[in-house]
Amino acid sequence: MTPPASARAADPTTPTAAEFMRRRTTRLKLVIFDCDGVIVDSERLSNGVLAQDMTARGWPLSNDEAQHLFLGRSLEVIRAIMETHLTTPLPADWDRTIVERIVAEMASGAVAIPGGIEALHGITALGLPWRIASNSSHAEMRAKFARLAIAPLVEGRVHSREDVALPKPSPDLFLHAAATEGVTPQQCVVIEDSVAGASAARAAGMDCLGFDRFEDGGALRAVGATPFHDMRELPGLIALALEPRR
Repeated sequence: MTPPASARAADPTTPTAAEFMRRRTTRLKLVIFDCDGVIVDSERLSNGVLAQDMTARGWPLSNDEAQHLFLGRSLEVIRAIMETHLTTPLPADWDRTIVERIVAEMASGAVAIPGGIEALHGITALGLPWRIASNSSHAEMRAKFARLAIAPLVEGRVHSREDVALPKPSPDLFLHAAATEGVTPQQCVVIEDSVAGASAARAAGMDCLGFDRFEDGGALRAVGATPFHDMRELPGLIALALEPRR
């Protein structure tokens, strides 16, 4: 469950995130958000579909196990993991059919991360551009954003694994987003909730704030991210990087 506000206030990771942002020396020009688990509370929906599919194919998998195995991973990596546990290869059209099932689930069940959409508006109010870079397909993201009624807000700012050669944890997706905005990696901050995504940010040479709603952020910290626990805090953290330096 989400740590109570009192526990978050006493948690040393939040002041660490604040101090981290205050200490930035390169001018911040772009915030890059992951999608699933950062803006949209969709990981458990998609991993639930994957768990059902694998269980039906002979690999009994709970939703929690799927969440642990597949969080932040691309469909190509997920397929490879699955096929190591199955006695027969997945069908040639499995990628297409599983995406169709996930899209249908998102269209009816996706909800926003508390504070996620407000964070997008908050970053805009600070005068900073932002983009979304996700290992999800464009079809999946269209379904999620339509469900949340934010399609006009994110239009022209969305990047998918389909747009680059390699998905996260490769840095390609974040580098593509930065290049599209016309900024350098050092001028970016990435908002991520997965080890794969935080690893991609580090590989891209970008600072990363690691969003961890339920744990202490240790796994994200281990791959170079600076943890925080509440998306409602994000605009304030970003604002610290814009303060005049003495």
